[in-house]
Amino acid sequence: MDIREILAINLRRLRQARGLSQEELAHRAEIDRTYISALERSVYAAGIDVVDRLARSLGVEAADLLTRPPTNSKKKTRGQAE
Repeated sequence: MDIREILAINLRRLRQARGLSQEELAHRAEIDRTYISALERSVYAAGIDVVDRLARSLGVEAADLLTRPPTNSKKKTRGQAE
């Protein structure tokens, strides 16, 4: 997973957890809504200033947007109850 994907996953997760639309987040961060969409789709790599503005708008630290999400390392084996 590259840094663009990590940012995309964390950005979407945090935005949705706060009940914000892309439009509302864009307004708060003073960024175009289409840019938010592109970041959430891993199309663009955000500059550090943009990451900081997004983080502040979401009420988190910039590092929270760039931290690799935990992976589900516990895989089910055949015959294991679901």
